[in-house]
Amino acid sequence: MSKKGWGWLAGAGCLVILVLLLGIGILGYLLMAPGEPAEVREVVVTATPAMRQAEPLPTAPPPEVDSGIAAGQMDSLAPLYDTVNPGVVNIQVIVESQGQTGQGAGSGFVIDEDGHIVTNNHVVNGATQVTVNYYDGTQAEAEIIGVDPDSDIAVIQVDELPEGVHPLPLGDSDAVQVGQWVVAIGNPFGLGSSMSTGIVSAIGRAIPSGETPFDIPQAIQTDAAINPGNSGGPLLNLDGAVIGVNAQIATGGVAANAGVGFAIPINVVRRIAPVLIEKGQYTWPWIGVTGGSVNLAIAEANDLPDQDGAYIDSVVDGSPADAAGLRGSDGTVMVDGLNAPVGGDVIIAVDGQDVIEFTDLLVYVTQMQPGDQVELTLLRDGRTRNVTLELEGRPENME
Repeated sequence: MSKKGWGWLAGAGCLVILVLLLGIGILGYLLMAPGEPAEVREVVVTATPAMRQAEPLPTAPPPEVDSGIAAGQMDSLAPLYDTVNPGVVNIQVIVESQGQTGQGAGSGFVIDEDGHIVTNNHVVNGATQVTVNYYDGTQAEAEIIGVDPDSDIAVIQVDELPEGVHPLPLGDSDAVQVGQWVVAIGNPFGLGSSMSTGIVSAIGRAIPSGETPFDIPQAIQTDAAINPGNSGGPLLNLDGAVIGVNAQIATGGVAANAGVGFAIPINVVRRIAPVLIEKGQYTWPWIGVTGGSVNLAIAEANDLPDQDGAYIDSVVDGSPADAAGLRGSDGTVMVDGLNAPVGGDVIIAVDGQDVIEFTDLLVYVTQMQPGDQVELTLLRDGRTRNVTLELEGRPENME
């Protein structure tokens, strides 16, 4: 797993910007105007304006699909498309703000026979009306059941699934490997039932949130073409099982595919979708620090024995980390012409499990619950010490 930059601990989020189409023109796209680079990484969410012309979710057995892979050669994915496409939907939304009405669109996929559909939070955020378009052209009104801005996941529901529409099986995102073939199905630029293929380019990415300051860990990077309108649609393996929810693309300033797309891992959906269905929201655990992985400059500046660990740059006042006495940086020094923070704690283990980089801590904490206690092993002033910390729920409206 590669070293990550600075990020929020125990977070899961992505880039989210509200979009409205005004009657006299386009003020902005839903959550991100095309061509507008996102901060730092130029990552954009993949919603698009509508074209004008509880218990964890079970692992369903994959459908019987001949994917066309024989002797290492990709022959045809038509059978897979025919099997999974009926479970993928186009989502159109009406958004009202300050007396103006706009439209937006994205994708989604059916997860059960009760008509629950998973999509991105940024697709339905602020929507006053949600319409589902099925693969055969029929439509149905949908209700927003639950949303989680931190993970950019939402669940909507239709009253009844039409004949031929079926839930898609969920895979295991922890089993995803770099280099494996994947398929994305969705509605890029409003063009329904579009399919693209590629490979998993990387795993273990942390993708940002615009609506909250938290990151989603373990995101899947793919070169399968993902464009505005693909948001909320499935990323599938060649068995037809969903391994991720397409959410973002990295661009050079143009909101179109540049070969770097990101999908929220399906195991996040497994964890939170049942809670969203039951309660309408999900509460993530929180420590309350910012920081990043230890690099060469930080290791030299702080006289650390190696480059392992999660460096704590700052501690949020009133947070669990603050209550436990964790320390952030108290200054910087120059190392080979670069400013390196000094004085912060370095977390090298959590509950006895090694923390090699900041994302390891992030992943571990997100699998816990508010109220759980964790034991952190720290390096401070050249000494190792253990600190017990009780996790809390993430605060709302945190900037």
